[in-house]
Amino acid sequence: MTRTSKPTIVIVPGMRDHVEDHWQTILAEQLRHAGRTVHIVPPPARNRLSRDAHVANVVEVMAQITGPVVIVAHSAGVMTTVQWAQWHDADVRGALLATPPDFETPLPDGYPTPDELATYGWTPVPRKPLPFPSIVAVSSNDPLASLDRVAELARGWESRLVELGPVGHLNPASGHGPWFQAEELVEALADGWCHAGPRPAS
Repeated sequence: MTRTSKPTIVIVPGMRDHVEDHWQTILAEQLRHAGRTVHIVPPPARNRLSRDAHVANVVEVMAQITGPVVIVAHSAGVMTTVQWAQWHDADVRGALLATPPDFETPLPDGYPTPDELATYGWTPVPRKPLPFPSIVAVSSNDPLASLDRVAELARGWESRLVELGPVGHLNPASGHGPWFQAEELVEALADGWCHAGPRPAS
């Protein structure tokens, strides 16, 4: 299958503000330098813990785009993407879903409690197959989710699971800035090879 049009890249961060050395920020600059169109979904101006507010921002960004997209989500941005996909439609060629948190198990101190997450609409976490190809990237020592729980979510979403090894939550707090594999996975999704393995000979 030949893909002729380059999809727009839609980056869905978690609940953080802009972080200069976060891999999503770095990836956006790399992709723009390579001639890609990139949109970054902003955090809600109010109700920062509200699922509906986060999903509404994805809806607003998607409305600005004509043609196919590839979604690149991290952390709570994965949950935003999955929630958005239950009720909204777009021409999504694929999604890279990196280190989703386990919102159904108590998180470490300083993070929202299960009651708060339920009150603001994040749980129960949807487990229906996603309507587009997806890759879930999982860390073996993520403080916000065990590998087994993320693998369970990936099975429900019918996502390809890619194990990254011990990379924490894949963020600067875990000692990670650039994530060099991300661009490769994005290109695999953009080209239609959602398994991100060796591409068939043309």
